[in-house]
Parts: sequence; C-alpha cells; structure tokens
Amino acid sequence: MRNALVIAGKEFRSYLTSPMAYIVIAIFIAATGLFFGSADLSPLTYSETSIRGFLQIASLLILLFAAIITMRLIAEEKKLGTIELLFTAPVKDSEIILGKFLGSMGIMIVMLLLTAYFPILLVIFGDPDIGPILSGYLGLFLLSCAALSVGIFTSAITSNQIVAAVIAGGILFALWFMGSAASYLPAGLENVIGFFSLSSYFPDFMRGVIDTRGIVFYISVAALFIFLAIRSLENSRWS
Repeated sequence: MRNALVIAGKEFRSYLTSPMAYIVIAIFIAATGLFFGSADLSPLTYSETSIRGFLQIASLLILLFAAIITMRLIAEEKKLGTIELLFTAPVKDSEIILGKFLGSMGIMIVMLLLTAYFPILLVIFGDPDIGPILSGYLGLFLLSCAALSVGIFTSAITSNQIVAAVIAGGILFALWFMGSAASYLPAGLENVIGFFSLSSYFPDFMRGVIDTRGIVFYISVAALFIFLAIRSLENSRWS
C-alpha cells in the first residue's frame, strides 16, 4: 500500500503542475455555479432552495471530466515508454493502478471541495435541510469513484489519450442513460437494465436518502473496472 500512496502523491502533484487540471476545475465551478445561481436565490427564498440544480449538472460534468482527468494516467506512460520503468520497479500492477486511481481521486475531491461555498451560501442566508446536501455530496463522491475507475480502465487498454477519453466517455454516458432508455422496454427487462444504470441510484442521494444499494453499486462498479485495469496492465507487461 505504501507504493500505491507514493504513486498517488506523484500523480496528484503532476495534476497541480498541469494547466489542464486548473482548466477542468474552473469550468466545473463555473458551470455548476451557473446552474446553482439560475434559481431564485434572493435572501428571502434561500430557505426554500436546495443544491438540486448543482447536483444535477455536477453529476453529468463528473462523467465528462473523469474521462479527461484519467485519459493520460496509463496511456501516456505507454506512449512515452515510461511504463517499462514501472514494470521494472519493485511495485505491483495493483499498486500502480490503485496509486493512479487515488491520485485522480485526490484532484476530484479538491474540485468538489471548491464548490462547498454553494451550500455555505444557503446556510448563511437561509435554513436549508442539511441532510440532502451531505447525501448529495456523498453521491457525487461515489459517482466520481465509479467514473474514475472506468477512465483508468480505458487508459490502460490504449496508448492514445484521446481514444481513452472517448471510450471512457462513451461507457460512462451509456451507463448513465441506459436507465432512461430502459423505460421503453418491457417492465421486467426495464427493471433489470435499470439496475445497472449509474443514474438509477443518484436521485436518492439528491433527496437525502442514503440507500445502501446505491453505495454498494457504485463501489462495485469502481472495484470491477479497477480490477479490469489491473488485468489489462498485467497483459501489457507480458505482451
């Protein structure tokens, strides 16, 4: 685990020295702020408002930016040939993937923390229900874990960063909207497909309901794609 933390720290610092991270964070804050401020948020109505608008757009932006943040993690190593250095180092493939996952998760947490002034404004000017706010941020964190794991997996299967981002975005948005598409199918099939949709569980977090099924689902998706990324890296080692 120590090696994974060392890799995570290295990746996190590399994000901080890259203009891409600052651009992504700036766009995320600006876009979510626009939707947060689109409601009537005068001091007289703050007590009747929530961060629902912020959560709705933030969930979609996380899917997009997770693909962008993770596209270089393994693909760039393969393209530059530095992956060979990792293979010859005394570090396991699982530690490489976990380290890069934690590093990208660190920058995602920073991005979410910088939006904390939205609920702070509500608390200052009104008396909002804190429960849905906290559960909403928990939902965003869990969704981020799932989205980043998909991005790392696609970055591990190609040496082209753009291809990795496109594939990751395609998988994530397919998993998100498959629940809506399933509504056009027969009831039995709709329930089965909806069970695997990323969007099926997020509304509960927005309402302040922490359903263990949602927590288990997002963690399971993250674990699955991290496992697939590890296996892909193992195949690259011996190919």
